[in-house]
Amino acid sequence: MALKTYRPTSPARRQMTGTDYSILTKKAPEKSLLTTKVKNSGRNNHGRITVRHRGGGNRNKLRLIDWKRTRDDIPATVKAIEYDPNRTAFIALIQYADGVKSYILAPDGLKVGDSVISGSAADIQPGNCLPISSIPVGTEIHNIEMKPGRGGQLVRGAGTSAQLLAREGKMATLRLPSGEVRLVPANCRATIGTVSNTDNEIVNIGKAGRKRHMGRRPHVRGSVMNPVDHPHGGGEGKAPIGMPGPVTPWGVPTHGYKTRKNKRSDKYIIRRRKK
Repeated sequence: MALKTYRPTSPARRQMTGTDYSILTKKAPEKSLLTTKVKNSGRNNHGRITVRHRGGGNRNKLRLIDWKRTRDDIPATVKAIEYDPNRTAFIALIQYADGVKSYILAPDGLKVGDSVISGSAADIQPGNCLPISSIPVGTEIHNIEMKPGRGGQLVRGAGTSAQLLAREGKMATLRLPSGEVRLVPANCRATIGTVSNTDNEIVNIGKAGRKRHMGRRPHVRGSVMNPVDHPHGGGEGKAPIGMPGPVTPWGVPTHGYKTRKNKRSDKYIIRRRKK
């Protein structure tokens, strides 16, 4: 899929690129699979900002994605490939043989009219969902469960895929897009193929206004704040960071400092992600 460029009517427009949506089906989303999206602008239930630089943005609806794919051995036909404002990947509207419709993550190469199916006897074709125990070693997969029945949680971003490296007993070894090598129960489900919209990572936003449409507010550097607001703030002119090095507004070191604290799942990580 190619990127779209624009006529240089302004300095920002000269650099800007966009996704070519010509492969998408020109239709409104399926009404029965829509629900209201509640925005909180990064605020918690007390109204305090807990995630900075959020707010505004275009109004949109949530598409209800079927992450579990539990309708086994019922073939489904792809009716449309659609845009989803809530994720980087495209989504596919499928209709099962019994008439039920649902949205799934669209893998790269899936087209309108193709057939997909779930179940341990399914073919190794893009869009088919199988238990990892039924997938050949070396296959590229996405939308991977971490616990059986919970639904896909890993590898859902545009252009990503994991590789099934090995299977031993009740566990399977996966190489994730980050480079991390991790164990996952072999009875978890995964979908065959790479997630669609592979060119998403090289899109150039081009201007601040386009980011505002996505609900992202300005990100202010700590070095231009006052000392009361940030450890990097204050000083005359452009002051260096100084000791103890780059930190967050709350004094936690950044630039490589590890903050992961989840000892329950440490045993499942064989090799940490690349630095």
